[in-house]
Amino acid sequence: MAYWNSKQAEREAMDRLIRQNPGIRPAELARRLGVSRSSVTRRLPGMEEAGYLYSEDERGGLHHYKRRR
Repeated sequence: MAYWNSKQAEREAMDRLIRQNPGIRPAELARRLGVSRSSVTRRLPGMEEAGYLYSEDERGGLHHYKRRR
């Protein structure tokens, strides 16, 4: 399990920003969270481990992944 996986408040803040800003790029996400871009990049696998799924568009923007039924 990733270390960052235990950080519930940070995980929720990152998820909330991605949901509210579909297509947000990691650099902008980092700026809004007050962390480095590399921190966001490192955190994404931990987010996936915790069950938060995102897709990336052709420009590198992040989108909340919605499963089709």
